[in-house]
Amino acid sequence: MSTERIRMSSSIGSGGSVSVRWAFMLITTLFFMWGVSYGLLDVLNKHFQETLHVTKAQSGLLQGAYFGAYFLVAMPAGYFMSRRGYKAGILAGLMLYAVGALLFVPAAMVNNFMMFLFALFVLACGLGCLETAANPYATVLGDPNGAERRLNLAQSFNGLGQFVGPMIGGTLFFSQTTADEAQDTVKMTYVAIACVVIGIAFLFKRTALPDIRESEEAAAQHGNTSLWQQKHFVGGVVAQFFYVAAQVGVGAFFINYATEHWHGVTNQSASYMLSVAMICFMLGRFFSTWLMGRVAPALILASYAAINIVLCGVVMLGLGDISVVALVAIFFFMSTMFPTIFAMGVKNLGNATKQASSFMIMAIVGGAIMPYFMGLISDKLSTAVSYGLPLLCFVVVLFYALSQRRNAA
Repeated sequence: MSTERIRMSSSIGSGGSVSVRWAFMLITTLFFMWGVSYGLLDVLNKHFQETLHVTKAQSGLLQGAYFGAYFLVAMPAGYFMSRRGYKAGILAGLMLYAVGALLFVPAAMVNNFMMFLFALFVLACGLGCLETAANPYATVLGDPNGAERRLNLAQSFNGLGQFVGPMIGGTLFFSQTTADEAQDTVKMTYVAIACVVIGIAFLFKRTALPDIRESEEAAAQHGNTSLWQQKHFVGGVVAQFFYVAAQVGVGAFFINYATEHWHGVTNQSASYMLSVAMICFMLGRFFSTWLMGRVAPALILASYAAINIVLCGVVMLGLGDISVVALVAIFFFMSTMFPTIFAMGVKNLGNATKQASSFMIMAIVGGAIMPYFMGLISDKLSTAVSYGLPLLCFVVVLFYALSQRRNAA
């Protein structure tokens, strides 16, 4: 038993196992809620093209504001947690999430794209705090050898949220006859989200989370070594940057691609197809969590990256419904990449885990950059050609997975 586990058990007394289970269940609600937010984002991308008459490149600024916030808030959030703990970081994130959701009300009232961008930025600052706290907390909430599986399990509920998001957006945003009615549904959807988030914050406030400290063994092992000398961490940050860029880019123009390459598909039905893709994403995480009990995580990551390189090639060919099916399949094989890269990157870093987590979350800025450039390529060439950028990103992920495979051998 590690020193980390001893500290955790002594801090929560005889009911320790129950407290740890309840803490993990609460943490998974956070993964679900930011999954819902992200699922809605891709629907908003197409929705604002229709109602605010912005170009594809301009609509990509939604992802720019959303994931740019992660980059800006990750380091302050990590510093805040190092002083106040995981729970304080989670509560701060939930409050920012709720405030950002409520800012959709004035944005919808004036129907201004820049105000929507600001609301998403504030909301995403909250999500950046949550991810900086919840991802490492899930990895250390138990045996270090099960970190990848545990984070994949928690992230599976993120996949569930990403399935629910497009269903909500497709049903509400594209079912209205006028732009004003559509914006009213956007406003009320985010007000409802704010209410749920405030309720979750109340639960966290009333719950005594296990006070987990990083293990002394890991701290001693890495205490005299710079974080940037840890190759698995540095490679993880780079791989995470390119993976998130790929994931966000693949989803951002999914509805555009489906309506362009599958005859008769409308915006609303394409939103439902995006939900099917998110089901594949969710099932991929549950399946991969099971598979990691039998196959090394690095081997799974390498295999999935190689498959997605091929699938992106099929998407680029623009083969009608066949390419749309390939685009849906990409989500299944993306499913395990973020949590696996994250867990590999911060593994066994001891008291540097919170700082490492901040840099991992900063790497999410890749998602802020990719949609804009994919939008430019889509406007000038075609949506199909723009999927060459995610293909290159999956090549980077493949190299990282192979390097970790060699190090583990």
